[in-house]
Amino acid sequence: MTSHASFVDTLRQAVGADHVLTGDGLIAYEQDWRQRARGRALAVVRPRTTEEVAAVVRACAAHGTAIVPQGGNTGLAVGSVPDDSGTQVLLSLRRMDRVRALDAANLTVTAEAGCILQNLQAAASDAGFLFPLSLAAEGSCTLGGNLAANAGGTQVVRYGNARELCLGLEVVTAQGDIWHGLSGLRKDNTGYDLRDLFIGSEGTLGIITAATMKLYPQPAAQLTAWATVPSMQAAVDLLGLAHRHLGAGLTGFEVMNQFALSLVDKHYPQQRVPLWRESPWCVLLENSDHESEAHAREQFERLLEAALQAGCVTDAVVAESLSQAQALWHIRESIPLAQAEEGLNIKHDISLPISRIPGFVEATDAELARAIPGVRLVDFGHLGDGNLHYNVQAPEGADAAAFLRDEEDRINTLVFDAVARHGGSISAEHGIGSLKAAKLPHYKSPVALQMMRAIKQALDPQGIMNPGRILD
Repeated sequence: MTSHASFVDTLRQAVGADHVLTGDGLIAYEQDWRQRARGRALAVVRPRTTEEVAAVVRACAAHGTAIVPQGGNTGLAVGSVPDDSGTQVLLSLRRMDRVRALDAANLTVTAEAGCILQNLQAAASDAGFLFPLSLAAEGSCTLGGNLAANAGGTQVVRYGNARELCLGLEVVTAQGDIWHGLSGLRKDNTGYDLRDLFIGSEGTLGIITAATMKLYPQPAAQLTAWATVPSMQAAVDLLGLAHRHLGAGLTGFEVMNQFALSLVDKHYPQQRVPLWRESPWCVLLENSDHESEAHAREQFERLLEAALQAGCVTDAVVAESLSQAQALWHIRESIPLAQAEEGLNIKHDISLPISRIPGFVEATDAELARAIPGVRLVDFGHLGDGNLHYNVQAPEGADAAAFLRDEEDRINTLVFDAVARHGGSISAEHGIGSLKAAKLPHYKSPVALQMMRAIKQALDPQGIMNPGRILD
């Protein structure tokens, strides 16, 4: 085994001395976005090409050194920062940011793993197409990270998660080989689906370096509505009506509880949150129409009229302009930021059958209130696809750091047990990372875990790819 010094020299030869960072001043790479963990890397390596990634992986495999892949470092499950040993190589994909090709006839775009999501959206839009993956961190998160975590966002109800949008991958394996799987094929029945194996694997099986993604025609019109609903069950009823009235035009359906919106109103009063004081829940809907704005507005009006008559909506406003629609979406996207302003909190990214969400919320709200008097619940998320961000804030005036330290494990167990009773999952779109790795065996089938460990052993027998993530 080579010394650390000669090993770092090998990394410099692979990517250039300017792109191997060591020593102090690496906090942007070594600390996660939520500031839950701060690690220490042996080196931060910033390759520019897939061949350079492969050379780095081969060097790490020969040296027996663990690799932590990182994109925009916007993840919420502590899955993309090194541990505190000072022995791991952090592989930053940010320099691999090109859009390589756009195939208009095939409705696909191929981009590198470090491509910022917003830049990919813009490239598609400039060519007259829609790339529909959309989430709050889109100005800084990367395509590779989106795929590694199987990101969701606000349009999953129509277009699906990152997995559903991906047709092909380019991957560097744990041995430093390159899998050239960037086909734009929608049908390829030639064996195991390796693409889906790497998507959602959080860098534990290999390193995604590029992807071929689906594009869609731009809608003729997009309209946004904001509605108040008297209960979570009413929100579910409204979702059913929206599916019937809008069909495939329903591209967004978000739910937000009153406390979540009160935090936005408190910390960002300039945003002028509508109607939040009047109702325990608000819903944000988006209708994408391929005919005309007039047709989209007529559909919305019919939907809201039916919802008012059914009693599942008590009031509603429809955005009259693009700027108004953007302002409404900005309110929704500001909830995590407002919660951070309020203080440290315990986040849950869960999914449930939509039909069981009202029962889960009612039962779990009550159980938490009994366990922790004064607890505050920031409940919001993508109701259209059954994904809730069910977050727990300390009682007002409490020491938030002490609350997090003393109560996190108990609260996580309470919430995850409730999720399991209601047939759900403890991670919908944020991944497992290291934050939930110890919890996963309690909520995942032993048979499923056995198969996952067998796959990990087969593809990464040295255990160098993002160790300690997903499988504890």
